This record gives sequence, structure tokens and C-alpha cells, in this order.
Amino acid sequence: MIIAAIILLIILGIVLLILEFFVIPGATIIGIGGFLSISGGIYMSYINYGTTVGNLTAIGAVLAFIVSIVLAFKSGTWRKMSLSDEITSKVNTEVDFLKPGDKGITISRLAPMGKIMINDVYYEAKSESGFIDHNIAIIVSKIINKQAIVTPVDTNENNEV
Repeated sequence: MIIAAIILLIILGIVLLILEFFVIPGATIIGIGGFLSISGGIYMSYINYGTTVGNLTAIGAVLAFIVSIVLAFKSGTWRKMSLSDEITSKVNTEVDFLKPGDKGITISRLAPMGKIMINDVYYEAKSESGFIDHNIAIIVSKIINKQAIVTPVDTNENNEV
């Protein structure tokens, strides 16, 4: 039963140290817990089985930790847990064929940047005067550095989009 407790403490300590190094860096409490767990397992082996077994346990714990670190650094180890999807879509940033005076509608809230739609094409645009809610008629006031600057269409005017 004591052997199982020693092995469990050492394995728990190695797992906590691996978590500290790779998953939760900076959360030193987990690293300290791992170190104390390994130390507790080694201490129990010294107390219950003597110096020879204690030394072998200490050497075995260090070797097991080194092997665990080497296996964790292998490139394929984390592949199953890492995100491999790529985002291939993007907002149309080519505003070369937009011109001041083009009318459209906001698709998202412009705070001050957001999506607009002009002639059934989506663009990224910037509000000239603060925030513009979604589904508001807008007009392109100017284009600066390939970025459409828009203002809301005056509600007193005809709001045909």
C-alpha cells in the first residue's frame, strides 16, 4: 500500500509539473504542488524503505520527469489538443471601386469599425462620427488609405439604398 502511495505521489507530481510548464505557466502554486508531491513520495520511500530504496526512488523520479519532458516536447504530442483549423474567409478590403457618395447599409455596429454592405458586397468600414448601429443606411463620405469612411444618411433625405 505504501509503494502505491509513493508511486502515486511521484506520478501526480510529474503531471502537475508538466501542467505548470506547458498548460498553466505562471500559476506557481501548481508547480509548487508538483514539487512537493514528488518530494513527499521520495521522502516516504526514505522513511519506509531506507537509504538505498530512497536513492533509487529519487533517481527514478528524476529520470521519469526528464522522460516526461522529452515526450512532451515532441511535436506530435500536442497535435491532438491543438487547434488546426484555418480561417480562410476575410472581409473584402478592396475599396478601389467604391467612391464617395455610394450608399449602403450597416451589417454590424460600427464602433467605430464594422461591416457594411454596398451593392450586395460586404466591406469593412469606419464611422466618421462615432458609433452607428446595425441596419442603418450609410453613405461613403471619403476613402482614406483604402478604407471606406462612412456617415449615416440623414433621416430627412430619401433613404433608398
